[in-house]
Amino acid sequence: MKKEIFKPIILGTDKNAYSVAKSFHKEYGIKSLAFGKRHLHPTRYSRIIKVSTFDKFNEPEFFLQKMIEIGKEYSDKYEKLLLISCSDGYTQLISNHKKELEKFFVVPYVGADLQRKLENKDNFYKICERHKISYPKTYIHSYKEKKNFSFTFPFPVIVKPADSIKYAEVDFPGKKKAFYLESRRDLLKIIDKIYSSNYRDNIIIQEYIPGDDSSGWVLSTYSNSLGKVKMMCLGDVVLEHCAPKEIGNYAAIISSQNEKLYKKFKDFLEDINYIGLAHFDLKYDFRDKTYKTLEMNLRQGRSYYTTLSGNNIAKLLVDEYVFKKKQDIIYNRDISLWLDIPKKTLLKYANPKYIPVIKKLLREKKYGYTLFYKKDIWPWRLIYVLKLHNINKKLFRLYFNKK
Repeated sequence: MKKEIFKPIILGTDKNAYSVAKSFHKEYGIKSLAFGKRHLHPTRYSRIIKVSTFDKFNEPEFFLQKMIEIGKEYSDKYEKLLLISCSDGYTQLISNHKKELEKFFVVPYVGADLQRKLENKDNFYKICERHKISYPKTYIHSYKEKKNFSFTFPFPVIVKPADSIKYAEVDFPGKKKAFYLESRRDLLKIIDKIYSSNYRDNIIIQEYIPGDDSSGWVLSTYSNSLGKVKMMCLGDVVLEHCAPKEIGNYAAIISSQNEKLYKKFKDFLEDINYIGLAHFDLKYDFRDKTYKTLEMNLRQGRSYYTTLSGNNIAKLLVDEYVFKKKQDIIYNRDISLWLDIPKKTLLKYANPKYIPVIKKLLREKKYGYTLFYKKDIWPWRLIYVLKLHNINKKLFRLYFNKK
């Protein structure tokens, strides 16, 4: 039996997974395979992604065993199996087992050593320091310090885990991706809460960069197997989600450009010999007119803005690893609006400075969503996506002024 050319193997079943599957389907009309621990809402009732779940899929030994089984099964049917992670945890598992996985899959990820250095925030900021990448003033707090710590920058501060992968595995009342705190007393309470769980890694305490959601920016990149940057796409964060468990996730992004920023991060990525997709969270600091780097994800971001802007992440991977095409570097210069909430909700809660350009992009039909896809809209899927859409509308009504 003749093998088909390639198949996307997606790790994860969330909105990110659907975004990747949509990118592949839009470009090539093919259905992706997704594997994860449980079947999450965004990929339910979809005809462009087939989901399989396993209870212990996040455990290293089981993960490797299952991935070898998947590799053996599908390598008999496809010439290339493209492996794409949709979470930091799966990226870590891929990097830790890169040699074993490369026997069956195309693995466009860095090795374990660089992955650990970049994923752990206290190490990442040290690398930023060496490469003159700006970041907020930072204090690294360790579990051993308890309440014996001091830092020179004033309140308010932002508090977040140094190890987001370990943090994702714990739970406690009031858990958030990051905390905005206005006093030392509040800070001590949150540190106690975090360490009352099983989390024992360092905690990052950072100066708060003034500004609302509109001060946020994202940078998405792709580096080929030789460590050369081949795509850069900047996004202006219009609005973020505001429900407690959603804080830090984007609700709307307008794609943009900044040649100076592109050059700085291109040099950084090529200096460290980075491979694959990457996503940087940035915040513009009007006090010194710099973009401060908050974190780096060793995967594509959880939005569809990059592909929506004409920089299809699926095509980047397939052109290099399947068709072996020569790739020229792409710097995004198109403007489009990516949405994760209803249009009326965005117009109601966005910073007024964005309203003219939002209305213009809506009029010109230069906008799109992750979960709405005309080639995957049938009754059950449409009902389900509309339900998720309405939930977001209600969450903004409940939490927008309580962020």
